[in-house]
Amino acid sequence: MSTPEAVGLSSQRLKRIDTFLQAKYVEPGLLPGAQLQVWRRGQLAHETVLGLADRERGTPLKSDTLYRIYSMTKPITSIAFMMLVEEGRVALEDPVHRFIPAFKDLGVFAAGSLGMFQTRPLAEPMRMIDLLRHTAGFTYGFQQRGNVDAAYRKLHLDDLPGPRDLDGFIAELAKLPLEFSPGEAWNYSVCTDVLGYLVQVISGQPFDQFLKDRIFEPLKMADTGFFVPEADQARFAACYSLDPKGKVVLQDDPAQSPFLKDPLFKSGGGGLVSTAADYMRFCRMILNGGQLDGARIVSPKTLKAMMLNHLPGGRELTEMSKSLFSESVYDGVGFGLGFAVTTDLARTRTIGSLGEAFWGGMASTAFWVDPVEDLAVVFMTQLMPSSVYPIRRELRTLVYAAFEEAA
Repeated sequence: MSTPEAVGLSSQRLKRIDTFLQAKYVEPGLLPGAQLQVWRRGQLAHETVLGLADRERGTPLKSDTLYRIYSMTKPITSIAFMMLVEEGRVALEDPVHRFIPAFKDLGVFAAGSLGMFQTRPLAEPMRMIDLLRHTAGFTYGFQQRGNVDAAYRKLHLDDLPGPRDLDGFIAELAKLPLEFSPGEAWNYSVCTDVLGYLVQVISGQPFDQFLKDRIFEPLKMADTGFFVPEADQARFAACYSLDPKGKVVLQDDPAQSPFLKDPLFKSGGGGLVSTAADYMRFCRMILNGGQLDGARIVSPKTLKAMMLNHLPGGRELTEMSKSLFSESVYDGVGFGLGFAVTTDLARTRTIGSLGEAFWGGMASTAFWVDPVEDLAVVFMTQLMPSSVYPIRRELRTLVYAAFEEAA
């Protein structure tokens, strides 16, 4: 680890992060523990490791603790898909039904419920780009906005672990209507799970094997996968949630977790387990234009394209979103090919840079990559839901407040 001053940061101000997290979140019991890594100008400038990985057993959180990263799986799956785009096997404008014929007959919800849906035709076919930017018309069951997501819940389409493999997931999904015609709106959804299936079909490899061979092994992300091996189970954190009274309670015991077994459903939208160090290697690859330590994952031109706002008409999430929940605030934010991007910094009402790419996970994990400042930040904890505290905004403020030099 370099000294922070060597990369334009203040040691004293970075220490505020530890004090803040300890006093506001860890000591009062609002979070079981917290880990933060700050990478700038080729160096790990700061790391915070506080609290417990498992409150019930008194296990301290450590730098190599394993976490459920949930939706921070999405950028990894999106990169995997773009690797196939680079190879000419698929194009962003391709209709999804080129590889999933059952999707050609999808309609948009008009009325009814599971088993009795009435639909209207799509205005435009669903294209691959719609899956990457969440404009395909799919949803999540936990949105609880209407009859379509009620059907998702009944069929357990976004459960982790899911009751069926990727083939079975696609077969069930094809029976349900879309919430809107592709390209007409933005909705946080199972889009990235469909991408995982497509990676498997187009590459001819099992999805998890493709990730291992093409991303995890080249990037030396040895602790990232769809389950925790037996030899590593002592490093696996407990996951917590808030009960109806706002009390932090155990949600997933690491000694009995479904993440201890290889799942049938390899969720490209939320199925991975990882460490802060592993995910930082993924972020560093993005920061370095698609390569790390000699391993080229994607072209820098591909990555630049992914970090543009791809919402139709250059609109923001405030203009297009139907979601009641996502891993992002909406003001000043667009969506690229796999993650949110900052399009109007002033409208976000946060400190940062134009063109940042970021996302988070259901258990309050988060990351952002700031190419302007040559900065990457990874935050890990385990508390659901992720929207309960303003910690992501607070961490941005604290990290950028530690700058001594800016671009």
